Amino acid sequence: MDSEVITEARPLLDRLTDQVGEVILGKEQPIRLALACLLARGHLLIEDLPGVGKTTLAHALAGSLGLQFNRIQFTSDLLPADILGVSIFDQASGLFVFHPGPVFAQLVLADEINRATPKTQSALLEAMEERQVTVEGETRPLPEPFFVIATQNPAYQIGTFPLPESQLDRFLMRVQLGYPDSEAERTLLNGIDRRRMLPQLTPVISPTHLARLQDSVDKVHAAPAILDYLQAILDFSRQSPDIAHGLSPRAGLALLHAARAWALMAGRDHVLPDDVQTVLPAVVSHRLRAVDEGKTQGEVLARQLLQVPVP
Repeated sequence: MDSEVITEARPLLDRLTDQVGEVILGKEQPIRLALACLLARGHLLIEDLPGVGKTTLAHALAGSLGLQFNRIQFTSDLLPADILGVSIFDQASGLFVFHPGPVFAQLVLADEINRATPKTQSALLEAMEERQVTVEGETRPLPEPFFVIATQNPAYQIGTFPLPESQLDRFLMRVQLGYPDSEAERTLLNGIDRRRMLPQLTPVISPTHLARLQDSVDKVHAAPAILDYLQAILDFSRQSPDIAHGLSPRAGLALLHAARAWALMAGRDHVLPDDVQTVLPAVVSHRLRAVDEGKTQGEVLARQLLQVPVP
């Protein structure tokens, strides 16, 4: 692996974290998880109550990465064509001309995704999995890099439609921001509106450099003992009497990619068990379903997986 990339990755990503952290106060861990998700070429789901900074975080990441950004506000009357685009007849040429929808951007914010109907939610499935969309029989590639950052409100809130499991599985990670601590909240109350800071953000990493870092993530070494540990976690999830459906092979790959990205952010060219344990809750909590969902949530099940001994 290129040692130069390793040497420069940590200070650069630390600077990126610090810049985003000036906007989203007191949330270094969720910010670093979001960056690891993007480095691993994954999509990110931010689930929390309204007003804690979900949308602002997406804007701050886009501004700090210098990516072309589009926001889609999901509502109950949003249609798939509003996301993907539509062909409109052009009288001058006598032809139908395709007008791309907002999904044609490097970073797409799907804001309050669970307020749209399942049919509209599924319009993103092909885009997130294959980084292309098929409209009116023609397949069109999406820009590179391509990320989806979706926000959603808790499912118990009025006017929400639960994301189907096939949609949830497209997200590499799910993170929560939560309320700020007292110090961060006092700074928010005394300072300027953090959203006014967004236009002042300058790119810390160019899209080209980001692609280089993403390629480096794939080269981070995972020793056989790490793979044994990952398999032990997968086997535990499949045998646990508390879990309705164990983790899939795709979930195992997602956990490996995320752990490699976290190792790169720490300036290492190899994965440690600590890397796996750090990213595990964000990677698996939205993929786990309890036998008795009324009593046990995905986060609780994820903590059970952390008890799997390291080989």
